[in-house]
Amino acid sequence: MSAWDELVRLVEGRAEGRCEYCRMHQSLQGATFHVEHILPRSRGGPTESSNLAWACPTCNLRKSDRTHAADPETMQQASLFQPRQDVWKDHFAWNGYRVIGLTPTGRATVDALDLNAPRRLLIRQAEELFALFPPQ
Repeated sequence: MSAWDELVRLVEGRAEGRCEYCRMHQSLQGATFHVEHILPRSRGGPTESSNLAWACPTCNLRKSDRTHAADPETMQQASLFQPRQDVWKDHFAWNGYRVIGLTPTGRATVDALDLNAPRRLLIRQAEELFALFPPQ
């Protein structure tokens, strides 16, 4: 097994098979989840476990190389959620199947990553049928 394969297993295991941004479980997804650089490589982010997150394709592609986005409430730039540094429940809450941003970071992340897109709401409903929602 290569060093990269070991790193992928570590990141996936640490996330317990869930996207560390939207919290969807990969078992009901039609696509493979990604190892995502929290601080993008294009901005000097290292490829080491402390800078890597497990992300669904949608979150990874929407985040892209961003580290900040506008808080839709204040229109001020806010840091996007950083899974190795931030605690999910400090920035987000569930309202039914919707993710609610509680802080500027939470609101900016919900908006930038489109965490409440209609397809995501349907997936959360399906996850509930398999006892995968809400995430513990």
